[in-house]
Amino acid sequence: MSEAARDDVLEEQIDQWRGFVRRRRVISPSDVEEMEDHLREQIADLGANGLDDEEAFLVAVKRMGNLDAVSREFAREHSHRLWKQLVLVPEADDGSGGLTRWRELGVLLAFAVGAGLAVKLLFTSVDDGFVQTRNFFFVVLPFLAGWFAWKRGVTWRVCAAVAAVAAVPALAVNLYPFEADPGPYPAPGMTDVLAFTHVPVVLWLLVGVLHTGGNWRSHDRRMDFVRFVGELAMYLALIALGSMVLVGLTFGVLALVDVDLEPFFEDWLLPFGVPGALLVAAWLVEAKKSVVENIAPVLTRVFTPLALLMLVADLVALVVNGPLTTVDRELLILMDAVLVLVLFLLLYSISARDPLAPPNVFDWLQLALVGAALAVDAVALTAMLTRIAEFGFTANKTAALGLNLVLLVHLAWSAWLMLGFVRGTRPFAAVERWQTAYLPVYAAWAGLVVLVFPPVFGFV
Repeated sequence: MSEAARDDVLEEQIDQWRGFVRRRRVISPSDVEEMEDHLREQIADLGANGLDDEEAFLVAVKRMGNLDAVSREFAREHSHRLWKQLVLVPEADDGSGGLTRWRELGVLLAFAVGAGLAVKLLFTSVDDGFVQTRNFFFVVLPFLAGWFAWKRGVTWRVCAAVAAVAAVPALAVNLYPFEADPGPYPAPGMTDVLAFTHVPVVLWLLVGVLHTGGNWRSHDRRMDFVRFVGELAMYLALIALGSMVLVGLTFGVLALVDVDLEPFFEDWLLPFGVPGALLVAAWLVEAKKSVVENIAPVLTRVFTPLALLMLVADLVALVVNGPLTTVDRELLILMDAVLVLVLFLLLYSISARDPLAPPNVFDWLQLALVGAALAVDAVALTAMLTRIAEFGFTANKTAALGLNLVLLVHLAWSAWLMLGFVRGTRPFAAVERWQTAYLPVYAAWAGLVVLVFPPVFGFV
């Protein structure tokens, strides 16, 4: 290979490295140039010692260390720049198709106002609280999905396909003849409850299709959506806490001057505030990603050992609570909630891990957590099957049994892949891909509960 050709190959490699570095928003363009100068110096020094260009490039990049660590170091040393990037609407363009953040924020607020108006219309035009609850997500999530479709430039064909799929559960929950539980106080039947608690799962994963830009088959895009959901939950929690403090103080001050804020709160603040908080939190997650380290994966490091201790305690409680037929139904429901929590911890810890890093102590801790979750799931399944054998099938028992089976498959194969990884016989990419490949199973199960369970169990 001629010297000119070798130079071209080296420049191409440096160009790829430069593009990778620029995606870290804490590193400014001037910092990228400084790092590139340092990289070229390293390559020149290594070349002078006898390495060819390709070897020198690889060794130089390795010496510069993990890029996430470099990003954190820049964030620490240039904190004044970092905080400038954390303002809501920076002056610089964000590079997304020439659109400025101001325009993006304006579109987001338009979708948020639209969602508030839709909720207000639902609450004023429908008096039945059950119907309002069933349709709440159908009038809010389309606006979040619409914003993602606009932001990602999703084609009309994909949007129409997502809307058509979403229309199926919308028609089902509104046209099915659900029967209320008899008694002095009206209450929705079990199939009604199962329908409106599983509909959000279906709709949320449909929103995920638009979050990926319609490229749902992409493993990386699905994992980005997983990260987005975790960060969204954290931002929503912070917004909710701040709002409660602000509203509480406002109520207290106005009460002292005999101003009743409750009608305004119920008629306007809640209908616009709840969907508005969802869309603003989504915008914040999108605007701040890659600027600072994500919150959700950090919390998994804290809660994973605590969750392991909790699972061991739960397992002991299930085992020593007498015959499995006497295990309280509420306890089994709580066990399902714990297993879902473990699943979230697993997903967000995997989403934040460097796939090229070797196994460490935390990986073994995660494997122990998944193993404990499998043990709890096995005991819960045994208790459910025992109760069904004695008392027969009902809608809620069947739904709980199905969820536990879905979780069992997910956790069992995750444990097998993680065991291979920590033993060095399987790459971490296999563990990561399994998590995102299994997500459609949850949508399929939720859709089954929404569409099939009500007619099978007589709409009661």
